[in-house]
Amino acid sequence: MKEIFLDENFDVDDVTSQITGIMDRWSIQLLDINGPNWVIYDYDMEVKYLFQFQVDFNDLEIRIKLEDLKLNVIHHIESLRDETTYRDNLTNSVFIK
Repeated sequence: MKEIFLDENFDVDDVTSQITGIMDRWSIQLLDINGPNWVIYDYDMEVKYLFQFQVDFNDLEIRIKLEDLKLNVIHHIESLRDETTYRDNLTNSVFIK
């Protein structure tokens, strides 16, 4: 498993390219978006990559960037036309107490 840590200065286009590049190179089953942790699983459900966003989810600009990133990646997943899927729990897991 490879861990990638990102702070509030991440670039949406760069991270989109990183994630979609991984999906294009490897057989990926699932992108699990769970708050600050975005986990990429292969078809054996083994974790291949963990993108951890070390950001303030109360910052509106950060949340907009994360939503943009999420939509970019989901659009890519849907364009693959294979069994790759995603689970979106970006904001719910952060604000549930």
